[in-house]
Amino acid sequence: MANDSPVDRNSNMKNEKQFICGVVEGFYGRPWTTEQRKDLFAKLKKWGMNSYVYAPKDDYKHRAYWRELYTVEEADHLTSLIAAAKEHEINFYYALSPGLDMTYSNAKETATLKRKLEQVSQFGCEAFALLFDDIEPEMTKADKEMFQSFAHAQVSVTNEIFNHLNCPRFLFCPTQYCSSRAVPCVTRSEYLNTVGSKLAQDIEILWTGPRVVSKFLTVEGIQEITEVLRRPPVIWDNLHANDYCSKRLFLGPYSGRSPKLIPLLKGVLTNPNCEFHANTVAIHTLAHWSKCTTEANIDNAISADIKLETEGDQGGFGEEMTPNCLPKNIYHPREALRNAIRDWLPEFQLVKEAWGPITKPHPPVTMVMPIIPIIPSVNTCMSLTTPTTATVTCTQSMKVPEVNTTQLQALAEVCSTVTGSETIQPLPNVVMNSLVSAKKIVTNETIPNPIVSNLSIPEKIPVPCIPAPVMNIKENPGRAKYSVVEDKELDSKVQINEPIEEDITEKDELTDKVDSVADGKIPSAPGASETEAGTEVMAIADENPSPHSTTEPMECGSSVLSSSPKQKSSSEDVVMSESVSTSSGSMHVETSDGSLNSNTDIGEDVSKELTNEDLSLLCDLFYLPFEHGSKGLVILNEFHWLKSNSSVLLGAPKKPPPDANLKPEVQEWMQRSEKFGLLCHSILVLAKKFSVCVNKEIVYDLYSYVWDIAGIVALLNAFVKWLALAHFPSNINSYTQGSYTWFSKGWKDTFMSGEQEPWVFRGGLTADLQRLLPVDSGNDLFLYKLPDAPSSNFCTVRPYVYTDEEAVYSICHKTCRDGSDCSDLFPEHLQGIPADRLVGPFITINPEFCMVMEYGSVGMIGYICGALDAKVFYKNQQMCWLPAMSLKYKIELLDSPDLTPTAKDSINHFHNFKYDCPQDVLSTYPSIMTCCVLKEQLTQDPSVAKRLVTVLLAAFRSNGSFGVHVCINRTDRYMHQFYTKLGFSEILQDNMRIYLGRNF
Repeated sequence: MANDSPVDRNSNMKNEKQFICGVVEGFYGRPWTTEQRKDLFAKLKKWGMNSYVYAPKDDYKHRAYWRELYTVEEADHLTSLIAAAKEHEINFYYALSPGLDMTYSNAKETATLKRKLEQVSQFGCEAFALLFDDIEPEMTKADKEMFQSFAHAQVSVTNEIFNHLNCPRFLFCPTQYCSSRAVPCVTRSEYLNTVGSKLAQDIEILWTGPRVVSKFLTVEGIQEITEVLRRPPVIWDNLHANDYCSKRLFLGPYSGRSPKLIPLLKGVLTNPNCEFHANTVAIHTLAHWSKCTTEANIDNAISADIKLETEGDQGGFGEEMTPNCLPKNIYHPREALRNAIRDWLPEFQLVKEAWGPITKPHPPVTMVMPIIPIIPSVNTCMSLTTPTTATVTCTQSMKVPEVNTTQLQALAEVCSTVTGSETIQPLPNVVMNSLVSAKKIVTNETIPNPIVSNLSIPEKIPVPCIPAPVMNIKENPGRAKYSVVEDKELDSKVQINEPIEEDITEKDELTDKVDSVADGKIPSAPGASETEAGTEVMAIADENPSPHSTTEPMECGSSVLSSSPKQKSSSEDVVMSESVSTSSGSMHVETSDGSLNSNTDIGEDVSKELTNEDLSLLCDLFYLPFEHGSKGLVILNEFHWLKSNSSVLLGAPKKPPPDANLKPEVQEWMQRSEKFGLLCHSILVLAKKFSVCVNKEIVYDLYSYVWDIAGIVALLNAFVKWLALAHFPSNINSYTQGSYTWFSKGWKDTFMSGEQEPWVFRGGLTADLQRLLPVDSGNDLFLYKLPDAPSSNFCTVRPYVYTDEEAVYSICHKTCRDGSDCSDLFPEHLQGIPADRLVGPFITINPEFCMVMEYGSVGMIGYICGALDAKVFYKNQQMCWLPAMSLKYKIELLDSPDLTPTAKDSINHFHNFKYDCPQDVLSTYPSIMTCCVLKEQLTQDPSVAKRLVTVLLAAFRSNGSFGVHVCINRTDRYMHQFYTKLGFSEILQDNMRIYLGRNF
């Protein structure tokens, strides 16, 4: 076939072409806006780059509906883009991805393709690209009759289009675009060899390296593909692409590619983060790299890791040794990062308004538990979706390949063996029209999915565009779908088949608080029971374990509920002495002093302007796909060390005087915990400063990531503060060392090797930190509700101290009536009854398992209290607390004529309480808890109760408890829903009560 042979029309121009260096907008998810692209062109010129490829997968006329011509309005926007690129001397490549449903042998299809590209040519475009990535390598029957192979079909069409357009700049992306997808390998791939020999020599070929996301590019690898393709490749670099995980952002420098590769390549195009404003570092450092000829002989990633490992033992916090100055031709990643941060900082000081919601521009993903490392069919690594996530519901489901667990044994928490019969049914992704408006989406459910082979699509398809009120969108598409399976389960548990009697009539708002599965929200509910119903909120530790119980903690993502023999501390079996002090009518066992309130006060005034140091910290927290930044490693290492060595605190004085002669190991632990607290505080300060940044475009792009990491770090710091109380057994490590964490055998090595695609390690540093908490919280920590607008107030959790009693009592009083105040249920002189009944016993008998939550300048907004063993707790309560309360609230009060039924019930509770929790509950769920958060705070952020629960469960687990229960009144649907959303499920009910339990 004539079109298969190479052409030489532009061969004289071959040597005149410059090294291609720039950006390909080739990710899945929300495309960039026209204004952002124009801003990009200016930056590319400023940094000495020359190319931009327009290839947003979810801009609907690029891929899903590539046949559609542009409207007049769209043409105006695209023309202005091309003109802006020319003004800044940037080569604008217009790319189409027709391979989803194209019939290569159909002359009408080729004519349609020519017509579309001719239209764009009339807009002034002089460079084009055809992309055949992320498609199934199957031909139609007609194509099989016409072409020898799939490669011949693609080459034929591409050469014909290239000749027709008569343009010197043309890019081609093969279906086998990396070594791992070459069949059977690069050198023996019939597909790649055909492309190399038959494709016109003046067409450049895109290549991602050894993998979809390649940690390293080597000279040997480039030489190998160059020989097969008969030309040096243009690297489509996915190093900074983040569209495969809504929790990962990549702000680290361009690395893993020696500048010595430059003479062997035709160019490099970075396909970076979906968030436009997150890409200054990625693009800036690539520009720096492209001007260098060699690299520094320092492997910063390895040396920094070693430095942290060694210095961490002495409690130090090592910084990477970055040279202050290097010759301009030598590339050093950390030096390049420092220069990029310096240029990025002024952008934060530009006053700009946000154009969209705080949301992650990633396609929604339906999670299948347990998470498995599938091989996705997409160039930019979108996992768990079909090749086209851009349109409507798929009619075909994607097979999940079998996973070789012997190769991934270090990844057991996120990898599992599955059968070929298991399928993943993806959800459709919205399709954007970013040329016209960042706020317009394409919707037409009647249009069939273009991924289906042999699909007959009419020449013209009406695709209406509707303005979407972006600022009013409540759902975060990058988050909610992560919990689809879980939320459906929880929602089903909330349904109560039989009629429910309400004890208090003020519950009309209840039905409005039942969250939909799609929103993925937690109901706004209090953490204490309604007092008139006589509700007791309870939770316990396992006394009769299953014979198959394990002492290994179950990590995040596990679907197995574990139990373990209860380990008691030396004081657990001792009934509390009656000789206790009283304060405000309640008894207290003194614990720690007020110094536990915080290592540093997050509410203190901080400078509102970000600094280079702040951005350096931000980049370290969100570094690279196969490498955590230095500060990220410090947090991982220090928390692990503090948790693993906490047993040194046993036997040490709880409140040593300043001149106390503590053991060296205790001193070291205390010093390192203080430094860890300061580092956590610096992250919260970064989050506060970031939230008040005047450039709201940047804030809205990145705030969700900062919010996530700040929330996780706050929980880690809260757990360290609880460890400092030393209320755990000597064998704590047998309960807190996770089986599959960053410190598990092989995990870190596998992560850093680059042998696995990065979507195997979902969540990045945020997930690695979460997995260090000694509690199986599943995806709970990934379900925090983002605020509607950036907030400088962040929630922090800390252990309860005796000076918190008044605030805790006040919160209990304000929330114990379906989250509302209960003042009208009690006479003035008996207003303290609800708190004395619901929370007083906990903070008096077991203050070591009580936590409080503070919210910025607001102060305390909630608490959680628990007891490790319900039997011991209630035995102490009956011996000490109830007698004291019986004296405080004498039985004669029942004769008062103005008492409400609720008040009478509470007084009777103190005089007639009998503990009768069923053994079936205690055997698996032996611990007890109660949780309360101010209603207005729950409305703003329903996840605050979940954070409190996480810290308390970690404390329980450190003591060998693996189950907790609560007991609510059978008619209390409000609390039933509240605890169900916190991960509790119904385990037992009788005529009066419902017991809800949770394993962890």
